[in-house]
Amino acid sequence: MTLIVHHLNNSRSQRILWLLEEIGAPYEIRFYDRDPVTNLAPPELVAVHPLGKSPVLEDGGRVVIESGAITEYLCERHGGGHLVPERGTDDHVSHLEWLHFAEGSAMTPILLRIYTARLGEAAAPLEPRINQQLDAHFSYMESRIGAAGHFIGDSLSAADIMLSFPAEIAVMQGMAPRYPKLAAFVNACHARPAWQRARAKGGAYYGY
Repeated sequence: MTLIVHHLNNSRSQRILWLLEEIGAPYEIRFYDRDPVTNLAPPELVAVHPLGKSPVLEDGGRVVIESGAITEYLCERHGGGHLVPERGTDDHVSHLEWLHFAEGSAMTPILLRIYTARLGEAAAPLEPRINQQLDAHFSYMESRIGAAGHFIGDSLSAADIMLSFPAEIAVMQGMAPRYPKLAAFVNACHARPAWQRARAKGGAYYGY
């Protein structure tokens, strides 16, 4: 049965399309558009899952949410094992750390920046802390990219795919000169044929 990805434009669910293209698993996309005024996901997503968020994966009636969980699920059950280091190794532990970092630690200051941007001057007291946290997390990512341009080992991993979004945010916020390895990482991700196929299928994605 074909996998179904409930996909929101300009969102982190683009990574799941990329992952599926790297794996080569057949899938169908159900498209949802953000509200042009609020930028929020449409209420139709609530019918898919009560949280009303994307991505959501359907596999034979099983609904899977959360980007990291979807990534692990696809790698385990749909041919992505080559994108995960061998269990029991130090690299596998690092892989788990980066999967959770991408949606946990890294996204917290990114989302705070997005939300407080709507507050104008009222956000001023929070700005120093948000900026410090963005720099701390992006600097950490910058320091951990290996000589081959990946976060783990010498080839693409599912962790790289998950980390592509916060790295893209750093570039979009004009930080490429401060984090040249992150900028090069983003460029290398975007050069991959699977990323380009996913981009062509996924619709609007932050101007990329």
